[in-house]
Amino acid sequence: MPQNAIEVRGLVKTYAGSRRSGPRHALKGVDLDIPAGSIFGLLGPNGAGKSTFINILAGLVVKTAGTVSIWGFDHDANPRHARAAIGVVPQELNSDPFFSPFDSLEVQAGLYAVPKAERRSMEILARVGLAEHAHAYARSLSGGMRRRLLVDKALVHNPPVLVLDEPTAGVDVELRRLLWDYVRELNAGGTTVILTTHCLEEAEAMCDRIAILNHGELVACDDTPDLLARIDAKTLLLRLAAPCDAPPELGGEVSAKMRAPDLLALTYSRRSASAPALVAAAQGAGIEVTDITTEEPKLEEVFLALTRPDGAG
Repeated sequence: MPQNAIEVRGLVKTYAGSRRSGPRHALKGVDLDIPAGSIFGLLGPNGAGKSTFINILAGLVVKTAGTVSIWGFDHDANPRHARAAIGVVPQELNSDPFFSPFDSLEVQAGLYAVPKAERRSMEILARVGLAEHAHAYARSLSGGMRRRLLVDKALVHNPPVLVLDEPTAGVDVELRRLLWDYVRELNAGGTTVILTTHCLEEAEAMCDRIAILNHGELVACDDTPDLLARIDAKTLLLRLAAPCDAPPELGGEVSAKMRAPDLLALTYSRRSASAPALVAAAQGAGIEVTDITTEEPKLEEVFLALTRPDGAG
């Protein structure tokens, strides 16, 4: 196993555009390493370059400049092995309506030259709850079932790298749980998973490491806990013994708000204040506290701070 499942250096993609608008730069010299064996989040607003990046990995878009290595295979020098090392689950539901799930997997396995004796079509279908629909027409499947079928198609050649492009878009809670259990199982078996999603809570819960693209540039790449630590603000929730009409004035850089008559939220900078000091200040203001909890920064706050046009957090 290589140290990095994906290594990208100076990746550029420029589209010609029109005379009026000029060239459009989808990717602007991206350098990125995706560790082998990780669940890696690739996030960004619409138009940030995520789809272009994935399509270059999959061999569907030709890069303008830079180098790409997948599982140790250079994308230019050894494109066949590089593409065989990756499976991509697209965002669009593009299954053939006249093929059964079993037939779709068999055709996909044939495209990757998987010998018949080594194909695992029924096993793969069973893992995502599609075994009983193996021989039904794909057009008769629900949207959630077709989403699962796309995951299966990406796995027929047993790739060491799996890309999930918005895999839970439009699916229900039960299917989302089934899918993530399956992804965690694949990852525990050694598969590197790359996830793009607009559900930031999903990324925060699933990913070991997260990269954020914005306007074709890599604006952040860090382990998830370290990325969350970039937001200095923290919130202390105080449950009060008696209802309070208005929050106390605690001074400094502390924002005090009543979330309920008996729930006081104190948002503060971790560099300039501490939770014990705030509790003591609240008690000094005549407030009796019965319970204390804290709220850590969310990935959404980091994401907005890095991708807002004005750069405001």
